[in-house]
Amino acid sequence: MYQKHFCDVQKGGIILLFLLIWVAGREAVAQTEAFSRQDSLRGSITPEREWWDLDFYHLEVRVDPDKKTIEGKNTVHYTAIQEGNTLQIDLQEPMKIRGFSQNGKSLKFKNEGSAYFVKLEEPQHPGESHRLEIEFGGKPKISPNPPWSGGITWSKDKNGLPFVANSNQGDGASLWWPCKDHMYDQPDSMAISVRVPEPLMNVSNGRLRDTEKHDDGTRTFHWFVSNPISNYVVNISIGDYAHFSEDYLGEKGMLTMDYFVLKDNLEVAKTHFKDAPKMMRAFEYWFGPYPFYEDGFKLIEVPYLGMEHQSAVTYGNGYVKGYKGKDFSETGWGMTFDYIIIHESGHEWFANNITYKDIADMWIHESFTTYSEAIFLDYHYGKKASSEYIIGARRVIKNDIPIIGVYDVNQRGSGDMYFKGANILHTLRTWVNDDEKWRNSLRRMNEVFYHQTVTTVEIEHFWAEETGLDLKPFFDQYLRTAQIPQFEYEWEDGRLKYRWGNVVEGFEMPLKILDEDKETWLDVTGEWQTTELILPGDTFTVDPNFYIDIKNNYN
Repeated sequence: MYQKHFCDVQKGGIILLFLLIWVAGREAVAQTEAFSRQDSLRGSITPEREWWDLDFYHLEVRVDPDKKTIEGKNTVHYTAIQEGNTLQIDLQEPMKIRGFSQNGKSLKFKNEGSAYFVKLEEPQHPGESHRLEIEFGGKPKISPNPPWSGGITWSKDKNGLPFVANSNQGDGASLWWPCKDHMYDQPDSMAISVRVPEPLMNVSNGRLRDTEKHDDGTRTFHWFVSNPISNYVVNISIGDYAHFSEDYLGEKGMLTMDYFVLKDNLEVAKTHFKDAPKMMRAFEYWFGPYPFYEDGFKLIEVPYLGMEHQSAVTYGNGYVKGYKGKDFSETGWGMTFDYIIIHESGHEWFANNITYKDIADMWIHESFTTYSEAIFLDYHYGKKASSEYIIGARRVIKNDIPIIGVYDVNQRGSGDMYFKGANILHTLRTWVNDDEKWRNSLRRMNEVFYHQTVTTVEIEHFWAEETGLDLKPFFDQYLRTAQIPQFEYEWEDGRLKYRWGNVVEGFEMPLKILDEDKETWLDVTGEWQTTELILPGDTFTVDPNFYIDIKNNYN
């Protein structure tokens, strides 16, 4: 999902929009705040989570749009990997867990805020599989500003029919259904059954297996996800939908691409959603096969901007190019595609296929996915367009605090993880200076970490191995500080003198210097060096594809 605190400003221009984004973002990323026990229960792998491994969820809910309630049951299938007798399940107020049962027996439980601790009566031996049933219900939190604040959106379409959807990145799936609400553990597969009043339809992740009609004027839509899935991307989208589809011949064979839109928008969607197969061509070329062929790809209209629900990407960008008709880069390139279709679909590779274990490493999702916007341009319009888009977006970077957040307390880092993160990757690509190698590394990344949860350290090690470079100081600089490397230079005895300033210990990165029609690569370190390759009379510039500051000590 794009920046959580992104404010939609209708007037005042795009610069004001960007300023408001980052000012608001300060609230979410302060690194020095005091954290509570609730933060630790939410953000850490507690002993009551650690001893058991998720296998399967069957989430069954009845959604009442008039009462704004959700009632239901979640059946959790799990395997014990250690001895244990107390299990943690999470559900946030005002939703309530009504009871737990195992093998037909009710279980005792207590809750501490959003964390419920259930006492298991039967022995839980390592290697054994068990099932836990959870009854729950209530009026879930209403999102005051979806999708940037979590909750349910209860809306109506132009015809007065209910139009309902969830969005809960960061805030957690436990806003509306009980689960093991930590990113490190995913079920291997999942069933989602949603009962809604006719004529409404529910669209969720995976493939529709059955539609069950009831005598009370409701229908249950049974969906099945055959791949591992994170809690926060489990989706309900409810509306008076029209459906159309196409078959896409991709790298792993035929892929179904299904589109669900409000009936009044069917004709415009058939034209506008042509960006979806264009996205698939570009991303399969650069990142490798779409990671969820078994579950298909869906684009679903919802009453908010959109989000990266796995195999069920949600869309609400108003059928216009750019981000609500605006171009982040102010270069014009952002108006060549629908931002939500491209960005949120990019998360299928980076978020849904490769998933962070701790939200402190959220840059793994957002930096690579923001970079995917440039990759889309690279494929369809060329490398120059890609570079101009990435460079143009630098105006919104604040460099206020580090991109990596605080671990074990459900705390993400700076909103710079989006555009700064994309520029970090663009800088690394420029350093590698081999586009075929770069492409192969992106594809290999999606192979090595296929359907896995990962840490920043694992990603760092991967890129060091792929490139053959010592990248620890590079990542320390760009991810763990808010400082940008500064290329300092001056003239001394007719020779160019230069170094990196404002950098961590050991930071080294070569730099490409452009002198009319000549390119010169300098091996720049934190120590002063000199070169005669560039003469005092030369007019040179630094390759703008490097995200750095420049300081001329004579100016």
